[in-house]
Amino acid sequence: MTLAGFSAPAPDAALDALFVPFDAGHLRWPADGRVLCLNARDGWRLRELAGPSWLCEQSFRPFADALRRGGLRVGEPGEDERYPQVLVLPPRQRDERRAVFARAVRAALPGGIVLACVPNAEGAKSAEADLAQLLGPLASLSKHKCRVFWGAVTEAGAAPALRDAWLALDAVRENAAGYFSRPGLFAWDRVDAASALLAAQLPRDLHGRVADLGAGYGYLAAQVVAHCPKVTAIDLYEAEGGALEPARRNLERAVRESGRAVAVGAHWHDVTTGLPQRYDAIVSNPPFHQGRADLPDLGRAFIAAAAASLAPHGRLWLVANRHLPYEATLAARFAAVRVLVVQEGFKVIEAGEVRR
Repeated sequence: MTLAGFSAPAPDAALDALFVPFDAGHLRWPADGRVLCLNARDGWRLRELAGPSWLCEQSFRPFADALRRGGLRVGEPGEDERYPQVLVLPPRQRDERRAVFARAVRAALPGGIVLACVPNAEGAKSAEADLAQLLGPLASLSKHKCRVFWGAVTEAGAAPALRDAWLALDAVRENAAGYFSRPGLFAWDRVDAASALLAAQLPRDLHGRVADLGAGYGYLAAQVVAHCPKVTAIDLYEAEGGALEPARRNLERAVRESGRAVAVGAHWHDVTTGLPQRYDAIVSNPPFHQGRADLPDLGRAFIAAAAASLAPHGRLWLVANRHLPYEATLAARFAAVRVLVVQEGFKVIEAGEVRR
């Protein structure tokens, strides 16, 4: 089992259904071949159809890496770039989804087509209604338990004021707990209970260089800076690129308020592929699912990456849902493992004495 084996996205019905309107003859590909795909995910049909003039945007690093391995061009369109065809695989969170729809409409040429696909179980009807608010009446069909819908960008159907308002929904802002965040991130509008439990257990004697794996908007890293005065450097590793800007802001504020010099780094990185350097301590609230499915091997891969990257004296501080079976992996990689607290369905574990 390799760490990198957990970074490839699974095939999904929405990606397959997205191309049905072209297969059925309802739509034709643009003559100049230029297509923008927002929130793109790798799959054999995408690789089969995509040409050199396609641009795929994906902010989740494992998915972006999979697209590149498939030979697809990955990047962000410029604000002034316009495409005759924009494909969208919308995210689940509604504000984030509306912002993506607004970006799709802005990126389309006059008369260009915006086409989206959403699984029925993930709010397909409300997503279609949202896009209709921007474009007017849409065409649609159902396939693979998904809904595919599309419309043209025309002056008659345009709602520029609403589009601009929705573009702003993705902006970085302070959440209810006073941390910079944005819609679509895990627990974006609050402090996650598991992370708060871990923060409360962290000892004040953490020192040297520390890493936060799966850092989100940077809550744990900010807590380390605030409460561990011997920490001299901290690196955040987060696969979701949209988390990096709020994380940087939270870390900058934490360092400023600490009154001391702390070197900080925020890295767009797939932790399961390993880390680039050694650390004196690592903290983590690792993800354990993709979509709706539990994937405990993802957490196990985080543990393996942490063990491989700790200095001989280093320690790992981990929080996880109580039911997740991480103990065997921890015992295989660390000689000293202890559960510090079990509370509210979570467990906090300290591990040290790395086995090489």
